[in-house]
Amino acid sequence: MSTTQLLVRKDHLATTRLQTREDTALAEGQVRVRVDDFALTSNNITYAAFGAAMSYWDFFPSGEDDWGVIPVWGFGTVVQSLHPGVAVGERLYGYFPMAGHAVLQPDRLKPDGFADAAPHRAGLHAVYNRYTRCNADPFYTADTEAIQALLRPLFITSWLIDDFLLDNNFFGATTVLLSSASSKTAYGTAFQLAQRAGIEVIGLTSPGNKLFCESLGCYTRVIGYDELEQVPSDTECVYVDFAGNAALRLAIHTRFVNLRYSSAIGGTHVEQLGGAKDLPGPRPTLFFAPAQIKKRSDEWGGAVLNERLLAAWTAFTAQVTAPAAPWLVPDHFRGPDAVQAAYLEVLGGRGHPRVGHMLSMHPA
Repeated sequence: MSTTQLLVRKDHLATTRLQTREDTALAEGQVRVRVDDFALTSNNITYAAFGAAMSYWDFFPSGEDDWGVIPVWGFGTVVQSLHPGVAVGERLYGYFPMAGHAVLQPDRLKPDGFADAAPHRAGLHAVYNRYTRCNADPFYTADTEAIQALLRPLFITSWLIDDFLLDNNFFGATTVLLSSASSKTAYGTAFQLAQRAGIEVIGLTSPGNKLFCESLGCYTRVIGYDELEQVPSDTECVYVDFAGNAALRLAIHTRFVNLRYSSAIGGTHVEQLGGAKDLPGPRPTLFFAPAQIKKRSDEWGGAVLNERLLAAWTAFTAQVTAPAAPWLVPDHFRGPDAVQAAYLEVLGGRGHPRVGHMLSMHPA
């Protein structure tokens, strides 16, 4: 059995190559998972852009210093098991490589999932090391796997951003500015924020995506990146930066004299990423979703946290998949060449925001 994976040059994300190699024999306690389908979104581009700083390259080492494997969220099936607690045929949801197969070392087994105890992942954040057993997952339905893979990790981040801002009383602001407003994490955040009384939600986007963002109905208003003058400079606001565009960040920090907080989430504008030194106003703070998860889990308990997340997820996906006007329509790409082409399309920002890329290394 062989595995094909997509390798990305760490210092030049547009340089890729496909690598096929024979699968190694399993050690006792390991399982081999066929990575059936995975989502590719701007979130994964963020993983690559911050791969070194945030250790994302360390989850699935390529064995080559200059080349990395981007982690993705998706579904897989156990095809071989040398672990007594994990059966062949089990369906799993979790963090996988952009590859045909993945080898996991299950540990801390529970009815609803387990952790990967591979030594190289020991120092990495537990949220990414957890695999969910679909037959015991309240979020799971077989007919919505694509929506789950495309939106679930992003919406959890969206929900946590909204919760973090609420937890901090919006830092005294009444307006929230969201960059890259057409991105899934941004509009998930806007969906949550729209339910907060007294909060104006302004989406910032490129001219080509304004109509799409306006059609969602979750933004109070949508403006172009070059239209900041439409918002009064003394507005008490928070900036939630999904784009990572250094020039835009500077423009916002310079214009808004009452900028209360600046949160850095991702880097959808990979070609325009830049530092945050010497900016006027508050220093941008990187939002790390697992930290807010831990805080709320400690305060509320895991069961209450999951209940609240599930309720919010159910409401959000009902809106996103509404037949009359869906926000997101999955599109499937199968086979190594299709995966490579789709990655370059998403990296270049050439996909339509209403289309969600679902990929598989396995041909149809």
